[in-house]
Amino acid sequence: MQIRVLGSAAGGGFPQWNCNCRNCAGFRNGTLNAQARTQSSIAISEDGEHWILINASPDIRAQLAAFPAMQPGRALRDTGINAIVLMDSQVDHTTGLLSLREGLPLDVWCTRQVHDDLSSGFPLFPMLGHWNGGLNWQSIEASEQQAFTIPCAPSIELTAIPLLSNAPPYSPRRDNPHPGDNIGLFLRDTRTGTRVLYAPGLGEPDQRLLAWMRIADVLLVDGTVWHDDEMIRQEVGTKTGQAMGHLAQSGAGGMIDVLGTMLASRKILIHINNTNPILDEDSPERAELSRHGIEVAWDGMHIDLSGPL
Repeated sequence: MQIRVLGSAAGGGFPQWNCNCRNCAGFRNGTLNAQARTQSSIAISEDGEHWILINASPDIRAQLAAFPAMQPGRALRDTGINAIVLMDSQVDHTTGLLSLREGLPLDVWCTRQVHDDLSSGFPLFPMLGHWNGGLNWQSIEASEQQAFTIPCAPSIELTAIPLLSNAPPYSPRRDNPHPGDNIGLFLRDTRTGTRVLYAPGLGEPDQRLLAWMRIADVLLVDGTVWHDDEMIRQEVGTKTGQAMGHLAQSGAGGMIDVLGTMLASRKILIHINNTNPILDEDSPERAELSRHGIEVAWDGMHIDLSGPL
């Protein structure tokens, strides 16, 4: 199994186009040692040729252009994308579908709740139905008891794990989330036995989810904010990380504490908000992550799990 990080930032990317927080301003004026990041998405493959896109960010065109495998050039019109999995119905994980209209039809795997939101409050499915058949919905059951496979990568088993995280503002389940609004993905390569947990939105790791995390070889998990009240402190927002469905890294019971109990060979944070001090590679917060053996994902990061970790 191969994993490509197409985008590693939270919504808005980094630097965020309208933000002048310390990080964004510092990046623009050259005083911050950091990398630009697009909004979070990954792609997985069993052979390096046929790829499953997991979430479709608004930055998808730039992300595909930066990854040659997505344009293999085998025909006059071509793409490396063979299927798409949506983990929720949030704008920053689904808007990229609009930019794929020239390549439709495409199979899209998601839960019933996500399909409902994308058929009503943010109606991408009916809108894109006007282009060459649109999106072919393949239903995912948010059940930890039943793994599924996708035809282009039959050796990768995917298990949809319900996450405790909020639904988007246009969902009727906003502030009253139900299982299936947000999922994590547990990926197992049946050829090598390698196991990966991908959860870019993780508000509350309960015992059920912690059990999945404990058996993963690679953890690719929520790194949105360092402090729960980070956006309030920096006067760029009014909500806590927890209210937005994201567990902060610092503090008692934060992501650093959680990852400290895990035996995974690699622990990687993704979905980094533009306010998070870990974007500054010279920051004490980044150094603290390194002391705990925690990595920070970057656009273009490639994880090859075809051999030993």
